[in-house]
Parts: sequence; C-alpha cells; structure tokens
Amino acid sequence: MKGKLLAILFLAGGSLLAQPRVFVGASIGYGAPPPVVAYGPPPPLPPRAAYLPPMPGPGYQWVNGYWYPVGHRWNWRAGYWTRPRIARSYWVAPRYHGRHYYPGYWRR
Repeated sequence: MKGKLLAILFLAGGSLLAQPRVFVGASIGYGAPPPVVAYGPPPPLPPRAAYLPPMPGPGYQWVNGYWYPVGHRWNWRAGYWTRPRIARSYWVAPRYHGRHYYPGYWRR
C-alpha cells in the first residue's frame, strides 16, 4: 500500500515540476498558424542552385526552400512550384524569431 502511494506521489509531483515545451493552438480560417518552439536556430541556408525548373503552367508560384523543425533537428525543404491554395493569394515564407518557428502560409 505504501509503495503504491509513494509511486502516485512521485508521478504527480514530477508532473508539477515539468515545463511545457510545445505550444498548441488552433487556427480558424486561413490566418497564420501558431508558432512552434524550436530549441535552436536553423542552420545557414545551403548553397543556392543555379537551375530553376520551368513553371509547369499558368497560375503556379515558386516557393523558396526553407528549414523546418522536426523534433530536435532541422530538415531542409527544397524550393518547388505550386498553385496557391486560395485564389489571389501569396506565400508568406516561414521564419524563426525568438526561439519560435513560424510556419509558412498562404495569405490573401
């Protein structure tokens, strides 16, 4: 009985001292998504390629490559052509500021 009580107190006490490391939020509509806590700044940009693939058709926009956090590391997303998700909108590039990563999004 004492062992169970001690285990419960240990688990409850440990959760009181834990600090949150991730922000959770909701976005209604097509506004900017909530920031994500990043543990360090992204690496410097990789060398730019001299070749830009041709536009696949009318109405496409080029999205530059960017770093994005995955767990405790950063992954590179190469640039690509895409159609905007919303008519007459433009891509707002992702950014890192004050230990927070703000994902890219489409804005009217």
